[in-house]
Amino acid sequence: METLIVIAAVALLIAFGMRLIHRLNAQHDARIAAHHFSDPFPAVFRPPGHGHHPPAEQPSDHRVTP
Repeated sequence: METLIVIAAVALLIAFGMRLIHRLNAQHDARIAAHHFSDPFPAVFRPPGHGHHPPAEQPSDHRVTP
């Protein structure tokens, strides 16, 4: 009888630990998703004209000569 209680207690602790790890992983994934890795650091200064432009707004280096 004591063996069954010990087995049940161990199984309950394992299930509790699995649930805790699952919730911590979900919380960690949410934090990673909220963090934008491509944004520059706030202390990084870019001169005017050298900032990040979407592909449609990038200036063209091709000039037409008359």
